[in-house]
Amino acid sequence: MDISKARCNGCNQPMEIKRLECPQCGVSTEGEFEVPPLARLSSEDQVFVHAFVRHHGSIKKMEGIFGISYPTVKNRLRAITAELDKSFEVPSTNTRVLEALRDGEITIEEALEKIT
Repeated sequence: MDISKARCNGCNQPMEIKRLECPQCGVSTEGEFEVPPLARLSSEDQVFVHAFVRHHGSIKKMEGIFGISYPTVKNRLRAITAELDKSFEVPSTNTRVLEALRDGEITIEEALEKIT
């Protein structure tokens, strides 16, 4: 099953992973699990990324493996990058300051000075 596209049959909302289980011994863990960005890609895009990394980013090799042209490889990589960028969030400076305050790395006074 392609978990990146799994949708509820009742309301069509994206499904969430709530349980992991070892097929060998049956031990299971329940909770809320985040699907990593690469796992959210379609199966075809995951195979493409895997091949690209496996062959050290060689576009020439990708052309041969998939039987596609240089511009097609580049366009495919751009589309995959755009899809990955949808889930990539750079924390704001304020977020980093608040996390440092929460973790006791800085004082309230230092946090107030750093918040922009």
